[in-house]
Amino acid sequence: MRRILIIDALNTYLRNYVVNPSLTDNGEPVGGVKGFLSSLQKNCREMNPTDVFIIWDGPGGATKKKKIDRGYKEGRSPVRLNRNVRLLDENAELENKIWQQTRLIEYLNLMPVCQILVEQVEADDIIAYLTQMPEFADDQKIILSSDKDFLQCCDDKTIIYQPIKKKFVSRKTILEDHKIHPNNFALARSMAGDKSDNLPGVQGIGMGTILKKLPFLSEEKSYTIRELIDYCNEYPEDKMLQKIATNEEQIVKGYKIMQLYSPNISYQTQQKVRYSIDNYPKHFSKTFVLKMMIEDGINVGNWNDLFVYYKRLKLMEAS
Repeated sequence: MRRILIIDALNTYLRNYVVNPSLTDNGEPVGGVKGFLSSLQKNCREMNPTDVFIIWDGPGGATKKKKIDRGYKEGRSPVRLNRNVRLLDENAELENKIWQQTRLIEYLNLMPVCQILVEQVEADDIIAYLTQMPEFADDQKIILSSDKDFLQCCDDKTIIYQPIKKKFVSRKTILEDHKIHPNNFALARSMAGDKSDNLPGVQGIGMGTILKKLPFLSEEKSYTIRELIDYCNEYPEDKMLQKIATNEEQIVKGYKIMQLYSPNISYQTQQKVRYSIDNYPKHFSKTFVLKMMIEDGINVGNWNDLFVYYKRLKLMEAS
């Protein structure tokens, strides 16, 4: 059985970009690159995956979901550098952020990992699709992300690792912590909303209300919006349930955006994903990686665990 580590690339990169204060010898911020590679080394050492898939948001990835709700992801504050290294003006900082991301992709292209990026497709949908691919049905999948949207992907073969909390999340722990089954998590969140994505949900309905009024969402059965609305309409005297019943349109929009049970990707995108998996270079250009690290002022003596892991991957490929 394979153990596949699936990394939400932008989520991981931006987290390190913000918090890691590393600088090049020239004083340029490089924490996004160094922090990502450090995270990759740590997780490969501790999780020992047989495969590493690194999934990026494609350009224009939010376009389809913005057609459902124009406010999707609107109003987000720009991601800024760690204040301890905020040496650049806003324009220079944006240039550095793009340079770091591009540089990181160059590093990863020299490593035996599979990077996937498809135009006009968000990483969420590709990651969800990977967990559902028939060829990986019997394999263990670990999604590395702090994004709560992935909680709905947990099943017998898929778990989440939340790096900020340093916590593994399974179907069992979701039921214990949230009292909602992963099969119904997107339905619950479509009512509660998601401030980070500017999705309002139903005003006045939070997760506490949902747990109290809709306890059946803890069941394994996947409830539909129609079943939810029909249930609420059975209690016309309950103000909270009537709020839900009268906001069906808002719930439908939120659900279409949040749900990952049926990833919003075309057949052509599926083929591109499969091509990436089948054809990524399974080599490790250690010499070029070390050269880049020296150029970027990254200490070359701290990466032995990652290099040993890659060497083991090559041996596995050859056996």
